[in-house]
Amino acid sequence: MNTRTFGMLEWKPSALGFGAMRLPTRSEKRPGISPHQMEDVDGPRAIELIRRAIDLGINYVDTARPYHQGESERIVGSALRNGYRYKVKLATKLTFSPRWIRSADDFDPFLDDQLKRLQTDHIDFYLLHALQKTRWPALREMGVLDWAERAKADGRIGHLGFSFHDDYPLFEEIVDAYDWTFCQILYNYMDIDFQAGTRGLRYAASKGLAVSVMEPLRGGQLARTPPETVASIWEEADEVRTPVEWALRWLWHQSEVSIVLSGMSTLEQLEQNVKSASSAEAGCLSGDELARYDRVRAAYRALSPIPCSNCRYCQPCPHGVPIPEIFALYNEKVMYGEHGQGFTAFSDYGASRLLTKECIACGACEAACPQQIKIIERLRDARTYLLGESA
Repeated sequence: MNTRTFGMLEWKPSALGFGAMRLPTRSEKRPGISPHQMEDVDGPRAIELIRRAIDLGINYVDTARPYHQGESERIVGSALRNGYRYKVKLATKLTFSPRWIRSADDFDPFLDDQLKRLQTDHIDFYLLHALQKTRWPALREMGVLDWAERAKADGRIGHLGFSFHDDYPLFEEIVDAYDWTFCQILYNYMDIDFQAGTRGLRYAASKGLAVSVMEPLRGGQLARTPPETVASIWEEADEVRTPVEWALRWLWHQSEVSIVLSGMSTLEQLEQNVKSASSAEAGCLSGDELARYDRVRAAYRALSPIPCSNCRYCQPCPHGVPIPEIFALYNEKVMYGEHGQGFTAFSDYGASRLLTKECIACGACEAACPQQIKIIERLRDARTYLLGESA
């Protein structure tokens, strides 16, 4: 397998990393249930999968306490027994949640419990999990950076990084706040301007940080059979590739990407992704191919059914309905063909709370909309589609 650079470190990561958020389960995933909530991990299959990944050359395994309701760390710990721990770098995360972290006094017990779950005496790469505008200042006020320095000094943590879920200005602020080794961002060929985006990737790399990429397939959305308008663009290429190969290759083309994390749940997915990782490297795409991604991105976006420009003239809604956010989610779900699947995959990041307020059809929004969208009707459409209800 091809290897990459990892920031300022001499260690070389495999181009593909194993993300332990979507391990195989004993039952089919239920609509509306996120990977974080799936408790019924098939332990033997998951252990076999992780070990096979390592045997194939993957040398980076990423997990976190919330994944599979805590079972992910336990499974990873079991998989890394019998000598496998020494073949990989292990990453997990400090998750700021009232369930686990209420004050600085909880940092050490949380980490020590993770070490027990993972059956190891140290974490190679430790992340502050899913930083955003409320978690980051709260953790700083608790003294998390000083605590992390002590954990590094006593050997429980090797390197400190963070994962990110917010807008770009905060990302830059966090990058500049500490001498991080690495960061983890949500990134794929459709989301070049979302959250950290391409700008954040390049900024972090310019500061010497390694960058690991999560959600390279948008939670599986880019792995599906694409709509005809998109498929026809891919079919014009001289070389035949699957949607997954196109998505991963776009990431590996970029030298700033240190490692691509994939949440693989079957041996077939693993072997296909390893094959792709063995044939793609920085600069692997031609100018024509890069232009094709631009066309695919435009074709996907053209599928959006509601012409909302997020001008926000409809806000604030008297009843608290977040109209632009609901329309954005609806457009996204239609684009990727996720009708009736609830809040799964990529849309799990806080999306379910958008529908807690129902439209009362007062009409204030429609009077203010410069696009003359029939907002009341389209909100009903969105709710029906997103929740998988009958019309």
